Amino acid sequence: MTPPKSRTPLACVPEGIPPADRPGHFALLDRLFGELSLDRVTSTDGYSYLFDPSAFELIASFVKNERKCCPFLNFMIEVRAPDAPIWLRITGPEGTRDFLDLELPSVRT
Repeated sequence: MTPPKSRTPLACVPEGIPPADRPGHFALLDRLFGELSLDRVTSTDGYSYLFDPSAFELIASFVKNERKCCPFLNFMIEVRAPDAPIWLRITGPEGTRDFLDLELPSVRT
């Protein structure tokens, strides 16, 4: 099932994450996408990121906060067997891939 397209403009809401929580959120973002992401696959409206199954709670925490500050993004977490890799798909309106390229650390290959 394909997630519905966002009709929210491509604009961040910095106050969506309380100031006291931002450093932890950005550290989590750096850890997930700079250290823990195993692969990235391009789609027309975003990216899918592959993670070890042990990263599930970190991924869920990232999505919980990120949807507050970036309401234009759509998230889909694909979880299968307990030992299977996890996919996080992030999509959105036109310009989403460019936004993700600027905001998320490069995936280590």
